[in-house]
Amino acid sequence: MPIALVTGANRGLGFETAKQLAAAGFDLYLAARDEGKATEAAAKLGARALVLDVTDDDSVAEAAALVEREQGHLDVLVNNAAIRPELKPVAEVTAAYARTVFDTNTTGVIRVMHAFLPLLEKAAHGVVVNVGSGTGSFGRVHDPDRLESRLVEIPYTASKAALSMLTVQYAKAYPGLRINVVDPGPTATGMNSLPGVQPVEAGAAPIVRAARFTAADPTGSFLDATGISPW
Repeated sequence: MPIALVTGANRGLGFETAKQLAAAGFDLYLAARDEGKATEAAAKLGARALVLDVTDDDSVAEAAALVEREQGHLDVLVNNAAIRPELKPVAEVTAAYARTVFDTNTTGVIRVMHAFLPLLEKAAHGVVVNVGSGTGSFGRVHDPDRLESRLVEIPYTASKAALSMLTVQYAKAYPGLRINVVDPGPTATGMNSLPGVQPVEAGAAPIVRAARFTAADPTGSFLDATGISPW
């Protein structure tokens, strides 16, 4: 059974992604920063609970060490953990406010990648899926026909734009892995301030599709439900 790990997977898009991966036959680590929530969510799926706080170096290192002890490698990493605080007017956005968002949505991914890349390289075909957003896409926010173009929000959108560039750089540095960013599309979740126009099952589908990529599939790409999309 291929081994997958999903961060921020105790609810919403992360939980549904974990659910679909478990149904597809993955040996799944359901990761969340709260042990009780991770355990409760994992029990629903028959998955392995993993305590992992993407903002904490020690927590991430301990999680990676546990997976290494139990498995020796990791086939799929889904970087889903993210925060989207209450929307503030741009004039009220401070550096401290922005730092908390970036530490989870962007720096948190770097922290997790640093810890788990050695395990991904030990897999036959290591795969990373970074859960991005159309709100961080230049093409979408400049398209008046797109919902994303009507949103003015800092710093969540900037953190997701940065995630796309991180994805490209990691893909260039590790050509043997498949590393992509996926825009699930506007989805009805607890953290979404936009009207959800699709159920969480539909939002998770392109994430799971990218998680099942092989060596023949693209890397360093911006993907959505239709496939490769301009960023």
